[in-house]
Amino acid sequence: MILSEIAQQFKFDVIPSAQHADHLPHTVASQLLEQEVVVFAVNDEDSDTAQFSERYGFSFDDCANTIVLRYKKDGAEHYAAVITLGSNRLDVNGAVKQCLGAQRLSFAKREVATEITGMEFGGITAFGLPGDMRILIDQAVMDRQYLVMGAGIRKTKIFLAPALLKRLPQAAVAPLTLA
Repeated sequence: MILSEIAQQFKFDVIPSAQHADHLPHTVASQLLEQEVVVFAVNDEDSDTAQFSERYGFSFDDCANTIVLRYKKDGAEHYAAVITLGSNRLDVNGAVKQCLGAQRLSFAKREVATEITGMEFGGITAFGLPGDMRILIDQAVMDRQYLVMGAGIRKTKIFLAPALLKRLPQAAVAPLTLA
């Protein structure tokens, strides 16, 4: 079954691909061109994972969050995006820190995360990130048949197959969550 057929079972307000540029940040829309994704609108109050899951009947296991981290490595400050399922807890000070080779690691401040990504807080996605930003994907994300994740703004979501995330040039997959 193709993604668009799966999406039909949910009550999404689907945004036609010809209108993606009108509903997504430019950097996100340009990276999604010709990809098999379903872009749909949600109410702002339904954007957070818990409310989204309740409203649309999605399991936390099928909702992916993109978190921006700040880390120090070799005396310089860097930023990375980490993608994890809504049901899992990141091992920030263990697995994530090790994968990044970080000496110190913290969550990026809201205003910094939105400034460097050009996206709304609560809607940040792996697509359209700065080219030098590393993207770590938790292995559990790749085990899902499909995912819903942010689309750069809170009022829009992306429905996709996880394999699409591995195509991002700066992405790496690793086990990043606590057991």
